[in-house]
Amino acid sequence: MQPVSTEHVTAFRRFNRYFTRRIGVLDDHYLGQNRPLGEARLLFEIGDGASLRELRSRLGLDAGYLSRMAKALEAQGMVRLGAHPGDNRLRMIELTPAGRVEVAEQDRRAAAAAAGLLDGLSEPQRAELIRAMTVAHRLLRLAGITVDLVDGAAPEARSCLDAYAADIDERFPEGFDKNDLVRPEEVSGDAGAFFVAREEGRAVGCGALRRLEPGVGEIRHVWVHPGARRLGLARRLLDALEREAAARDFRVVRLDTHAALTEAQAMYRACGYTDIPAYDDNVYASHWFEKRLTA
Repeated sequence: MQPVSTEHVTAFRRFNRYFTRRIGVLDDHYLGQNRPLGEARLLFEIGDGASLRELRSRLGLDAGYLSRMAKALEAQGMVRLGAHPGDNRLRMIELTPAGRVEVAEQDRRAAAAAAGLLDGLSEPQRAELIRAMTVAHRLLRLAGITVDLVDGAAPEARSCLDAYAADIDERFPEGFDKNDLVRPEEVSGDAGAFFVAREEGRAVGCGALRRLEPGVGEIRHVWVHPGARRLGLARRLLDALEREAAARDFRVVRLDTHAALTEAQAMYRACGYTDIPAYDDNVYASHWFEKRLTA
């Protein structure tokens, strides 16, 4: 990837400064209520109840900071803290009736603030802004996702493959047999590689690479969770697999795909893959592709 330019960093920071000031992030009385944004956001995220561990992961908060906020809200009568009924190690947090009233008022004020911001624009300008914000949200989600190399036998890797198998079992008219998934030893160490994509600590995608023959690798099981699709994550996984293949001195990578996966076929062609004759006897394959790699 190209290094990030100074101009892009400056523009990003300028937008952040403006937006955080405009929506009152720095105000100790966010939306005119008697609490800062951190506490207001925590109340919103609690919803119908959650564990502090889940909230810490979802919000990316330090455990001590989250605990202090939770205790402050408990002292104000906004939340209740307690142990999970099935696991005493988990601390649970839920809204009190007063907390639910607070969140409802917070939601009303936030909607009014958003409407107030949009009121100064014409309808076409509002549509343009929402389109731009939708693109920004998609790209920021993609930027926040990590793609990491893991052992093919890792629980996270096998969990992703189970999800992949369940997904395509529904899509393939003939179904899918999990016995046809790659084995851990095929995608670990010198034999190959396995990548897992994570968003906020949760696995949302995967892809595998294995050695076919000297100088030739095969990409398998590129999968993205339904909730993370249309972000461009499949291409990021494909790029990570290709870079790993090049690092292993593979001059060529191949892959196959099912007739039902038309979006996958389009992506592979757009990424420089060309149709080739069948190179394997995969019963699920109807299209075979190849791409020559540069060092």
